[in-house]
Amino acid sequence: MTSMTMKMTRDEPAVPHTSRYENGTKSNLCSAPFLPLSTGDPTGFKPFWRSVGDQCKVTFDSCDYMSYLTDVGNVCWFLEKDLEDAIRQLHRTVGNAVTEDRYIVVGTGSTQLFQAALYALTSPGGPEPVDVVSAVPYYSAYAEGVNFLRSGLFKWGGDAYTFGKEGPYIELVTMPNNPDGQVRDPVVNRYEGKLIHDLAYYWPQYTPITSQADYDLMLFTFSKSMGHAGSRIGWAVVKDREVAIKMTKFIELNSIGVSRESQHRAAVILGAVSDSSQSIGDNFFRYGKGMMAERWTKLKEVISHSKAFSLPKYIEEYCRFSCEDTEPHPAFAWLKSNDAAADIEDLEIFLRGYKIMARGGSLFGSNPKHVRVSMLGDEETFNLFLERLSSIQDTIIDNENSI
Repeated sequence: MTSMTMKMTRDEPAVPHTSRYENGTKSNLCSAPFLPLSTGDPTGFKPFWRSVGDQCKVTFDSCDYMSYLTDVGNVCWFLEKDLEDAIRQLHRTVGNAVTEDRYIVVGTGSTQLFQAALYALTSPGGPEPVDVVSAVPYYSAYAEGVNFLRSGLFKWGGDAYTFGKEGPYIELVTMPNNPDGQVRDPVVNRYEGKLIHDLAYYWPQYTPITSQADYDLMLFTFSKSMGHAGSRIGWAVVKDREVAIKMTKFIELNSIGVSRESQHRAAVILGAVSDSSQSIGDNFFRYGKGMMAERWTKLKEVISHSKAFSLPKYIEEYCRFSCEDTEPHPAFAWLKSNDAAADIEDLEIFLRGYKIMARGGSLFGSNPKHVRVSMLGDEETFNLFLERLSSIQDTIIDNENSI
């Protein structure tokens, strides 16, 4: 087994940020590392998978998986049968999505599937591109990805709450939502519209499983469900055969299928998680939920002593998987700077001054007083974040008292 280390090369902001908090912890951070909390790299789950040892070990002979083809009789002809079976079994075990009488389309992460879904729902095209909308705060990669493609089939239409244009549209519904972890429903609700449900975080470690999702097109990802981002595997659960065929065609033209080695690795891991989830002992979802709950408890404790920052409120609901009432423990903290910290006009820039790299609210269609902070990183990085946030708050209190 090999491990990779990602070298962070992002520099400090070119635009200096000055405020009355300058004499606080910043002066002590010259040699301290930047904390990479702007992305959802799920390395926090690594201790669990390390503890598994050889139970999910996957080996290949040099002659394995040499062909492009897997099953030419399947709608998604490059989908490995063992992965399809593992996906369906996992959803039955967790109870978070209907897969019976649905088509499974595999992709190189859910990002490729998102693009394939847009193509499938808008081709062969019309007199003008179809608007793609999502309710603020929306996942930042939606707008960025749609604008980057510059497609003649679709274009970014902005906030679903303010969208009033007549005609066809696509609404992206992320549930639970990225960045704020709230449960979402469609907003526009017009007959000309089509929906894509992004359910990347609809797993027991993040949120109560209240029902089986049963939507026309649902996206899932191996990275957020299991923590294996590097394998680059995602899947779509699709109700309509023609949509599944078009999505498959997009992936065929885009990458001629999906790595068969990655699919086999994902199948082994998903199968093991399904099996362990039906036993009384430790399992991945119990571990993941415990880790996320502990981190949220620690973060809430730090925030409870602050007038400067706040977090969204969440309510307990009954989880059909764990058979208990539980709060959500989202993958990201949607952190807000309050009126008590009036000098902080852009929270992303402010935190960057303390070597905390978060993703600014404006990228999510929201205001710059919000940032999205990853709760998924390794333990050391998360604990350093809590320490720095506590120090920042102490500095703000001290400066308030000195005025």
